[in-house]
Amino acid sequence: MEGAIWLIGGTHESRWIADLILSQGFPCWVSVTTSAASGLYPAHPLLTCHVERLTSNRARELIQQHAIRGIVDASHPFAAEISALAMQLSQELELPYLRFERPNLPPATGIYTDLPTLLQSNLLVGERVLLTVGVKQLAAFALLQRQATLFARILPTVTALEAALGAGFDRRRLIAIFPPVSLELERALWQQWQITAVVTKASGNESEQIKQTLARELGVKLITLQRPPLSYPRQTSDRAGVEAFLQELAPPRQSDP
Repeated sequence: MEGAIWLIGGTHESRWIADLILSQGFPCWVSVTTSAASGLYPAHPLLTCHVERLTSNRARELIQQHAIRGIVDASHPFAAEISALAMQLSQELELPYLRFERPNLPPATGIYTDLPTLLQSNLLVGERVLLTVGVKQLAAFALLQRQATLFARILPTVTALEAALGAGFDRRRLIAIFPPVSLELERALWQQWQITAVVTKASGNESEQIKQTLARELGVKLITLQRPPLSYPRQTSDRAGVEAFLQELAPPRQSDP
């Protein structure tokens, strides 16, 4: 697949972005990090979905292999590593780059902070805490295992379970489930575990809104981790911005003789 758009995917928004890329006649090369995420995308002769956690050298190799003409980064707001790599390669290889950034929800309920500040505070001491921050962050909470009762929601994969157990989590305090989680199930889980504090991410999606609603309803302390402070050279949060970017990448039409 040559002359493709590299779409960094894995989010629900990346599904319609892939459809838009294809509708504009571009081949679409989508990269995701899990096989489950690859199920977001429809079968299409111009779409290839690649499952791999890309390193710098591997990404550079695949960019060359597919003759990538531009990058649309629609990764999760907390996937800072791949975004930073894509921006670096964009500059190095002189490839146009667009960040699709899901809008932040306006601050509503609870405390907004970053992970280092949270871990240095006493906000979680003595609490029954539900962590919905992704399995990669669980190890950072290991030292709190003796100061709080920690529960975590993880993806139902062997890798996620091993990481959670390695971070000191009791298997009886883990729930493995694919998102999204409905308001009713979220409420039942908080009540079943008698949760008094929830740590989540500023993802800007319906899940964050559900947690805000339940925190007010149940009197639960909600702590929202702010997004990584990345500076994108170009970004949008709507369809029109993606369309404008793709139009700039389209080859010029030949005029009639």
